[in-house]
Amino acid sequence: MTLIDGKAVSEQIKQEIAAEVAGIVARGGKRPHLAAILVGHDGGSETYVAAKVKACEVCGFKSSLIRYEADVTEDELLAKVKELNEDPDVDGFIVQLPLPKHISEQKVIESIDYRKDVDGFHPINVGRLSIGLPCYISATPNGIMELLRRYEIDTRGKKCVVLGRSNIVGKPMAMLMMQKGNPGDATVTVCHSRTQGITEICREADIIIAAMGQPNFVKAEMVKEGAVVIDVGTTRVPDATRKSGFKLTGDVKFDEVAPRCSFITPVPGGVGPMTIVSLMKNTLLAGKKAIYE
Repeated sequence: MTLIDGKAVSEQIKQEIAAEVAGIVARGGKRPHLAAILVGHDGGSETYVAAKVKACEVCGFKSSLIRYEADVTEDELLAKVKELNEDPDVDGFIVQLPLPKHISEQKVIESIDYRKDVDGFHPINVGRLSIGLPCYISATPNGIMELLRRYEIDTRGKKCVVLGRSNIVGKPMAMLMMQKGNPGDATVTVCHSRTQGITEICREADIIIAAMGQPNFVKAEMVKEGAVVIDVGTTRVPDATRKSGFKLTGDVKFDEVAPRCSFITPVPGGVGPMTIVSLMKNTLLAGKKAIYE
């Protein structure tokens, strides 16, 4: 069993990005600039945004954090999005989700200029992904593809089960795995909360990508010997023995599943760090105008 070390791979990629940025700046080019909008004080969002700002520093990017209280109006937020769309110094920006109930996430996502949508959530980027055109690919699926690539895990012709059908992970993950290429060229099945016989379906899989947000959902009896298991889940489960008061728990019951696997990602330290580094890669592409002029 090989443990897929997302933390180590992400550090390596950040160094590669930093070297490229140093070269761009040395040639008189512009330092890539990522902006992030954070609304309210959600614990998970605070953690993610802090990690993104820190990653920008390591990569040599300029970063801006714009904060609002949870009672910000939708119009105020949309006005700030419009301002960032029009700011020539900002190469890419994200609006950290989830947003408070009174703000339409879809409306906000669609108001972002798709050429600056480094999260890859805008319908234009999603549509381009679905037909195999260059675009900003949503960060978590892109990070998983990078892990499969760097660990030289052959996906061609393999049976891949994606657990979860979210717009952020499940759907784009399924699209990437069935596109031509390696990683890719897999035979993909998407399972969700209404799927019947999920254990049997998983047991057939060469590759399981678990993104349901249900702690410890994937158990040993669902995994065949030699399978590759990618755990996207990060649920905060209360744990009084920890200083933070919680333990980050994946969708896979790691201790019982790991011995059956050829490759598996841990939580934390697997997919999580790759999500952030994928956002950095998209920001670099935006800075270089590599996808959209």
